[in-house]
Amino acid sequence: MSSTIVIIIADYLNPQHATDISYLLNCYAEDPMGGGKPLAEEVKANLAAKLAQQGNAFSLLCYVDNEPVGLINCFIGFSTFKCKPLIYIHDVVVIGAHRGLGLSQKMLAKVESIAREKDCCKITLEVLEGNEVARNAYSKFGFAGYELDPKMGKAMFWEKSL
Repeated sequence: MSSTIVIIIADYLNPQHATDISYLLNCYAEDPMGGGKPLAEEVKANLAAKLAQQGNAFSLLCYVDNEPVGLINCFIGFSTFKCKPLIYIHDVVVIGAHRGLGLSQKMLAKVESIAREKDCCKITLEVLEGNEVARNAYSKFGFAGYELDPKMGKAMFWEKSL
């Protein structure tokens, strides 16, 4: 029997979508690749509403047989070098038993479709060096390290916590 896969753009004001976003992101947070700790209750309770306030955010939800199993959270930014918008993928989640079924590729294809509709110049994301499964999925989709000049090396993602 084949499963029904549905990928939608989440409506942050839809209570079920809000619940599914918090549930899926919490699954990711509890995974070793997400830090291994659950999200704070305040984050779970307010995430969708705060995303709705951003204006440049969108999320994709993936359902298999009406069960929430995948999530991608994105933000639209701007490339000064290309003078065009870009999409930054902040989170990619596929839970447990649904991994290895190509769902991330389907969700990434939807992000790419949205990026093309918005005339974006690129899609960016970050990935942990040790997350080989995700790195392989992203490489398979066409993502690669970023560099302007090979002599200067690949770009690094840095942060300063506040």
